[in-house]
Amino acid sequence: MRKLPIALALIPAAALVTSCSDNGGSASGGSTVAQQAGVVTTEPTQGRSAQTPQTEVKVVADGLGDPFELAYAPDGQLWVSEKSGLKVTRVDPKSGAKSTALDLTGKAYHSQDGQDGVLGFTLHPDFGKDKGSDYLYLAYTYRNGDQSATKIVRYTAKDGRLSDEQPVLTGLPGHNQHQSARLRYGQDGKLYYSIGDQGHNYLADYCQQNHAQDLPTAAQVAASDWSLYQGKVLRINPDGSVPEDNPELNGARSHIYAYGMRNPDGMDFDGKTLYTAENGPLTDDEFNRIEKGGNYGWPDVAGWKDDKAYVYSDWAKASGGCENIPYNPDPNSPPSQVPTTQEKDFTKEMVSPLSTYGTTVESGHDFGTTPVCPDAASAYMCWPTMAPGSLKVVGNDVLVTSLKNGTVFKLTKDGKHYEELYRTVNRYRDVALSPDGKTLYIATDSEGQHLVRGEGGTPTAHLANPGAILAVPYDQHRKQ
Repeated sequence: MRKLPIALALIPAAALVTSCSDNGGSASGGSTVAQQAGVVTTEPTQGRSAQTPQTEVKVVADGLGDPFELAYAPDGQLWVSEKSGLKVTRVDPKSGAKSTALDLTGKAYHSQDGQDGVLGFTLHPDFGKDKGSDYLYLAYTYRNGDQSATKIVRYTAKDGRLSDEQPVLTGLPGHNQHQSARLRYGQDGKLYYSIGDQGHNYLADYCQQNHAQDLPTAAQVAASDWSLYQGKVLRINPDGSVPEDNPELNGARSHIYAYGMRNPDGMDFDGKTLYTAENGPLTDDEFNRIEKGGNYGWPDVAGWKDDKAYVYSDWAKASGGCENIPYNPDPNSPPSQVPTTQEKDFTKEMVSPLSTYGTTVESGHDFGTTPVCPDAASAYMCWPTMAPGSLKVVGNDVLVTSLKNGTVFKLTKDGKHYEELYRTVNRYRDVALSPDGKTLYIATDSEGQHLVRGEGGTPTAHLANPGAILAVPYDQHRKQ
């Protein structure tokens, strides 16, 4: 087998971040782009359809700064958070007109090409019902001294504007990698928040200890020390306190509801059932059903505990110091100084994924350059991951977007079957469905150093519709 090219191990981290990574254009109103037919992917096709239906894509609005969360609100407007734009914007789905609901410039923080900034939000269930609960809960990163941190806050909406920021939970970990940052309001009246492992033990942060398996002590919780909340799903009272019925883990009850996750970029409820879509490393993107107190195995396990094409290399504990060893993500050739464990060595009880979308491959898989990805700097685009960008439950369907492939996947809720609905040369960040179920809106990343698969699967940085909201017909795909 070929080893991962040394050039890939040494290129800047920002150029490699894809399974986790994240940046406008002129108003184009009713312009359209033809959707590409077929599937451009290196992943096995078992469990999914072999063709992507051909359709027409309407550009509703563009010129947005990395739209992150997208919601069709009761006021008939699309509300969108702009990660690098540092705003919350309302978009008229008919005309494409944009209006600023909230501008956090100078308050929120976004690093160049980073996954930080103005992130996920959720609306109170009574939003727009004249019950005095027109609340929008939002997560954003900020500077806390010389460090980044994340806060969850609540705003009140009035006349299309957001005001009166009220803190819910502050001082959460913040970083330019693996933020996840999806926020949902559960039927139990609690807020749920996904937070990634901050990219520790990976790329530029390969010497940082990964804390996805670590749990806070009672003393840390009492001191409001949330530093071990990385790689978790949190469950939070709307006032920021810890719910009394949260699981007790490691002898302490904290905001942590489930743990052992890499980068759950997508999260949504189906009634009381919570699902996540999680980015894998080089393989094993995951579709998970979240259980109270559940351990999902990362970083010891990626996908199923099957010892296939994944070895946990704990770079932070390298003999002689991590900084003296060039980073190489290839699981086939971990450096001898770095302690490694097989997935079978993980003896804790864990929750297995419902699906890995066909991204699980056999050990010995070649992660080097290929005819489609001949450049060592972009060979990662041919790794067997599709990089989930979001997850939304719409009726009987679970929709998961792909960043690398520019694709919307439709899954059954047991994860056994999935198909590809739409594909363009874009990085799909989030989706929202119109109230009548006939139109699906798709948010795309802005242009930056991040790639997508273009013609023939070849990596390209030329996005068709950067920083845009697209509209495609959806009713034809609804389960009958």
